[in-house]
Order: sequence, then structure tokens, then C-alpha cells
Amino acid sequence: MDPLRELGRAILVLGGFLVVLGTLLYFGGKLPFRLGRLPGDIVHRGEHTTFYFPIVTCLLLSVALSLLFWLFGNLRK
Repeated sequence: MDPLRELGRAILVLGGFLVVLGTLLYFGGKLPFRLGRLPGDIVHRGEHTTFYFPIVTCLLLSVALSLLFWLFGNLRK
């Protein structure tokens, strides 16, 4: 495949990803769920400290990125 065509495809995919990411960030407050505040995220509030570990958010992002990379890998074949 022509290198310029491959570069063009990569730029189009990156642009589409940025549009989707920007849309999620822009409308994120209006979504019924908020990343980082999902049920199952661990929050422990002490007297002087707060410990927060977004385990469900991490799992969700991991699955989404794994699917995305799997799709990119299959498109390159």
C-alpha cells in the first residue's frame, strides 16, 4: 500500500477518535453516568484524608481501549 495513503488513513482514524473524545468530554456532564464516579469505584473518607480508587472506571476504560486496539489491528491486516 502507498505510504501516503496509509498516513492519510491513520490521520482520519485519529481525527475520528478525537471527535468522539471531544464529544464525550463536552457532553460528559449530561450523561447518565460519569467516568470516575461509577458504582463500584472505591472511596474511603477518613477524618483528615480521602482515598479514592476508580476500579470500575479503570476496568471499563481497559475494555474499551482493548476493543479499540483490536479493531485497529484487524483493519491493518
